[in-house]
Amino acid sequence: MVVSVDGPRRTDAMRIDIVFDTVCPWCFVGQRRLEQALAHRSGLAVEIHHHPFLLNPDMPVGGIDRRLYLDRKFGGAHRARRVLEAVTTAGRSAGITFNFEAIRRMPNSVDSHRMLLAAGSGPLAGQLLDGLFRAYFQDGEDIGDRGVLRRVAAETGLSMDRLEAEFRRPGGVVEVMAANSRAHAMGVAGVPTFIFDQSYAVAGAQEPDVLLRLVDLALETGVKTPVTVG
Repeated sequence: MVVSVDGPRRTDAMRIDIVFDTVCPWCFVGQRRLEQALAHRSGLAVEIHHHPFLLNPDMPVGGIDRRLYLDRKFGGAHRARRVLEAVTTAGRSAGITFNFEAIRRMPNSVDSHRMLLAAGSGPLAGQLLDGLFRAYFQDGEDIGDRGVLRRVAAETGLSMDRLEAEFRRPGGVVEVMAANSRAHAMGVAGVPTFIFDQSYAVAGAQEPDVLLRLVDLALETGVKTPVTVG
């Protein structure tokens, strides 16, 4: 996705790669914090590339009960509540109101990643991702359900023909799995992970000022030690 941002000017667009999962609340926070950081550099052209990461690669196609998932992941409701409270607080600072109580299913995220693949590069991918985050984390919808994905796609402007072609494509699931494997191979252990100009990487939903420092570092040094994410 290419956006315009203020600050030091350059003739080429800065590449920012984001490794993420659509069911990761910290990725929602991280995306908004990146937007906040880039708002301070509105003269800079930025090209954003999204890369799939699967927090739950063994999730059944139909997903599982959300409460059961949280109990298994965090070892009980009390610990899960503490983690979600921390995410909720972080979300407020990024302008996000999480509604975790509305979520009933923990979805398989592969098809939602395939929808983003169907969008290709450009602003539409970022808009779709935001739509997916809002559908899941604010409306409690099951983004593993293709009916939900079709509605998000229609609301965002993704061609239904492109989406259905992706769902029919035999290699779609394999492509998402391969991207997930590449992320692990390059050392990504958690998401979101941001890579600036294929040179500087940081993991986690960092505060906007941290992300802004990395943007400026990439601008100042122009170092190109490629970090390949696909």
